[in-house]
Amino acid sequence: MTDGEHISVVMPVHNALPHLDAAVRSILDQTYANFEFVIFDDASTDGSAERLREWAARDSRIRLLEGEQNLGPVGSSSFVVEQAKAPLIARMDADDVCDPDRLRRQVQVLRESPDTGVVASLFGVIDERGRSLRGPEVWRLARKSPFVPFAHGSIMFRRSVFDQVGGYRERCEYWEDQDLVVRMASVSSVLIIPEALYQVRQWTKNTRVASDRERVENAVDLMYRSIARLEQNRSYDDLLQRPLRPSARIDPRVFISAGSLILWAGGRPRLFGRLLQRGRLRFDVGTFNALTWTIWASISPGSLRAFLSMLLCTRNMLAAPVVSDGGPLRWAPPINKVHD
Repeated sequence: MTDGEHISVVMPVHNALPHLDAAVRSILDQTYANFEFVIFDDASTDGSAERLREWAARDSRIRLLEGEQNLGPVGSSSFVVEQAKAPLIARMDADDVCDPDRLRRQVQVLRESPDTGVVASLFGVIDERGRSLRGPEVWRLARKSPFVPFAHGSIMFRRSVFDQVGGYRERCEYWEDQDLVVRMASVSSVLIIPEALYQVRQWTKNTRVASDRERVENAVDLMYRSIARLEQNRSYDDLLQRPLRPSARIDPRVFISAGSLILWAGGRPRLFGRLLQRGRLRFDVGTFNALTWTIWASISPGSLRAFLSMLLCTRNMLAAPVVSDGGPLRWAPPINKVHD
């Protein structure tokens, strides 16, 4: 295969040291070399901008943009796509790493499937030192779910499809990738390469873990409420116009979601009290799971990680026949209509 299509790799950066070098290197070392690497430093204060200038001086494919005022996750994501020049755009996150063959494999899928607007891959999870914490969640490919089964940084998409759906939406901060992919799936096909061509790094100081706690909790609650609308074959656009009341109770699953970031980073999530304080507790499975998870995570995070790893292996074995041929699999939320 020749590098026929010129692509843009886009990466917003905010305080990504000490893992920034590994992320940049994993893109520059790709087997597919015909790309521009658009990097936007979103007002970093940890020396990331200075390090990126060094990288830009060494490789002409890097186009470095620097912001003086922090735009946040949605604003910075929108900005790098706006600056991209190619019709095919690959997303990258600043503390993760890619398989060297990622871009070539994704370009090949888009070349062979003209009706496909998005191609992604499964992902593994690594720690601060790059050691594997858990493998890909193959089992998610075997079920029909509105939750996107791949990492934001693993996607490559056609610029035309991104523009058609209106890009990222500010009201979906902290789940802007979920919202974007669901809307793109409503106008084009989404394919997943069932291999871990991407590794998500979990570390205690990553951007999301260090963000304002209540703001993240409210954002994830909005995501769950929006997902519930999808499962009812209804649009959630109206929910994006309604601010959450400060005293409102939120979905108990929020605390599993937030705690998982800490758990897989090697920390001890202490969210049981927070769940009691803010959770919308009921006599149902969701509440039971959240109570059990938060108590277990605070008492013995190591054994919870071991249990979840064993559960992942079991689920993957049961799902193995679905991905037995190794080819890309089509993904779509359980409904086709997203907007009113």
